[in-house]
Amino acid sequence: MDEAPLEVKSLVLLRRLVTALTAVMIVGFIVLIGFLVTRFPGSGGVDVPDEITLPDGTVPVAYTQTRDWVAVVTGKDWILIYDRGSMELIQTVEIKAGL
Repeated sequence: MDEAPLEVKSLVLLRRLVTALTAVMIVGFIVLIGFLVTRFPGSGGVDVPDEITLPDGTVPVAYTQTRDWVAVVTGKDWILIYDRGSMELIQTVEIKAGL
């Protein structure tokens, strides 16, 4: 007969621990979303150029940019780097497969 009250006390303690863990997880998730919203504002990034003139026959497969330059990876394993201000081609890099 002494075990019944101990079992009920254990279940009450377990229920409170699960409730506390759930509350901590919800608060942590809200804090994480808050950090993401404040760290990645929509207007603070770099702007995508309106137009990039690629050499004839070039098929772009990837694109990346910084504040100073823009890079386009082509289907024939070349990286074309353009100046961000003038959009002139400043460098080409050949990607050698098998390295």
